[in-house]
Amino acid sequence: MTNKEELLSQLRIDRNQPTDGNGNTRLWIGIAAAVALVVTGFAVFTEPAPIKVKIEMARMAVPDSSSATVLDATGYVVARRTATVSSKVTGKVAEIYIEEGQRVEKDQIVALLDDSNTRKSLELSKAELHSAKTQVAETQARLTEAKLTLERNTELARRQLISAAALDKARADFESLRAQLNSREADIAVSQKRLALQQQNLDDLTLRAPFTGVVISKDSQPGEMISPISAGGGFTRTGICTIVDMASLEIEVDVNESYIQRVRDGQFVQAVLEAYPEWKIPAKVIAIIPTADRQKATVKVRIGFQVSDPRILPDMGVKVAFMNAEPVAEEKPKEPLGVRVPITAVRSEGEDKFIFVVKDGVAELRKVTLKASYGTDIYIGSGLRAGEDFVVEIIPELKDGAKVEL
Repeated sequence: MTNKEELLSQLRIDRNQPTDGNGNTRLWIGIAAAVALVVTGFAVFTEPAPIKVKIEMARMAVPDSSSATVLDATGYVVARRTATVSSKVTGKVAEIYIEEGQRVEKDQIVALLDDSNTRKSLELSKAELHSAKTQVAETQARLTEAKLTLERNTELARRQLISAAALDKARADFESLRAQLNSREADIAVSQKRLALQQQNLDDLTLRAPFTGVVISKDSQPGEMISPISAGGGFTRTGICTIVDMASLEIEVDVNESYIQRVRDGQFVQAVLEAYPEWKIPAKVIAIIPTADRQKATVKVRIGFQVSDPRILPDMGVKVAFMNAEPVAEEKPKEPLGVRVPITAVRSEGEDKFIFVVKDGVAELRKVTLKASYGTDIYIGSGLRAGEDFVVEIIPELKDGAKVEL
């Protein structure tokens, strides 16, 4: 047998030889891995996407002044007294004596305008007044002389030593000078009023604070022009600064007209500034503006602070809670009302109440019992513990066991 035949015989498969068991094992392992891969891919691509919901942490509510809340609203801190200090006339700013954040008293000088022209006009008015007074003195002297001449001529005419014409001329001179004196005295009054006007114009160039408050903006600089009317081009300012009376701060809120019946004059309110969420500020309703906004369907309500604090600033955002009655200080603590949740977080099925509790991204439908309700909030007695996360607004597609995300 040649070498080629021997090689071919070695490559020939012997079909009578028993099959190796390890090959079957590897085959079944490959089939199982393929099936697992298919099942996993099917589960990944067919699993529904998580439902997006709003989630909050449950908190235990203890009865206090806020437990009497009948309506919640949001608004802003506003100042009833705020003014932009300007001038009566157009002029150039000479000096400014204020800065932002500075407290000023009523009638305190905040700025001076250039008064060079006005002072010259004032000096001219003073000179005119002096001239008028000099003319009055002159006319007074001439009138005295004319009076003596008239008296003398009257005596001479009685003795028939002068003619009647001479007496008439002396009387006419006296009456003429007396009329001139009245005219000169009237000129003095006019000059005095003109002088007072010029003095007022000079005083108007000294800008003063209209009331006690705090400067919140400085709008001009020395050398700039200022005018009480708006001027084009942007080179003329309309004010020196803006002052706010911090004692006049109050809250303005827009209440939906559907709930305005829950608000009344003098009603007690609890205010919380967004900048200080832990600080509860006592307040009262000042007035309900007797008109509605047809576009927003709201009614404006004015609320006054019952405390004064430098932390309260204009245009701050604030949340308010309208209460049923005046808060009363309790000597002993009350039992908790339960966990406070909005009414939108509770689902009703007949007489049973349910809430969705979220844990590890899965929503669990849980039965709860209610203890009380105030306005748009509900207090849960059992079924939900403080610290657990719950769905704030239940949507129709939300089911028990559904995956959710914030």
